[in-house]
Amino acid sequence: MSKRLGRGLDALIPSLAVQDDDKVIEIPLKQIRPNPYQPRKHFDDTSIQELAESIKQHGVIQPIIVRSVLKGHEIIAGERRFRASQLLGLEHIPAVVRNFSDEQAMEIALIENLQRENLNAIELAQAYQNLMDQLSMTQEELSVKVGKSRSHIANFLRLLQLPDEVKDYVSRGTLSMGHARAIVGVKDTVIVKQLAKSTIEQEWSVRQLEEAIQLLHRKGKAGEKKKSISKDPYLDQLEESLREQFRTTVKIKSSKNKGKIEISYFSQQDLERLLELLQSVAK
Repeated sequence: MSKRLGRGLDALIPSLAVQDDDKVIEIPLKQIRPNPYQPRKHFDDTSIQELAESIKQHGVIQPIIVRSVLKGHEIIAGERRFRASQLLGLEHIPAVVRNFSDEQAMEIALIENLQRENLNAIELAQAYQNLMDQLSMTQEELSVKVGKSRSHIANFLRLLQLPDEVKDYVSRGTLSMGHARAIVGVKDTVIVKQLAKSTIEQEWSVRQLEEAIQLLHRKGKAGEKKKSISKDPYLDQLEESLREQFRTTVKIKSSKNKGKIEISYFSQQDLERLLELLQSVAK
């Protein structure tokens, strides 16, 4: 674990260790449920299967930590062991019961994952947001709590502004944290999604993605200089309709009774997609 882990969380770490004098009991798996504050949403199936094979041979060597709740027990630490035991069809699992508040359960769930550094960027961002919301904390207070810089917290929280589709790419590792940080500054949701897809399809590096964003920014600036003082509301509606239809940036530039329509594309595949759409419309 990072040496910078905040004192508030560090004080909870001893309660995660099973001591020699702890009372270990066998609890039916059907009476146990996962920690609702668990920030990790994706568990590697292969890793769980490997753990299940180990448990099959040696049993559950280290008891899980639970707390008593209404109608059973709630996992504080050891969800992977719990899932592996379920996979094997076991009926009981060794456990140590401890008293924890909701706040402590939430913090410990974050600790356990920070120790292993196995949260993806979106899960970590959501965990930070949940701590702030549930405990009414500021970014500064959270940074002290978890031993991270305020800029680190802010950078992760910004990722939650991404469209769900793009957040899913980041969660699955299809887009890196670097890509996500570059793309989150783009305001147009349609362009964000298209840039994400182009990054994946073209295997852009973070630098290549940043260059594409800068190019769009320069084009936008040039377009703003050429804009008339006010645009016809009807043209605005047409632009919006075309953007939805073609799922990309569309600009209508009008001068008296003539003008032009600009349709942007961001990759060869994107160009081919647009050409197919245009051809189908022309038929």
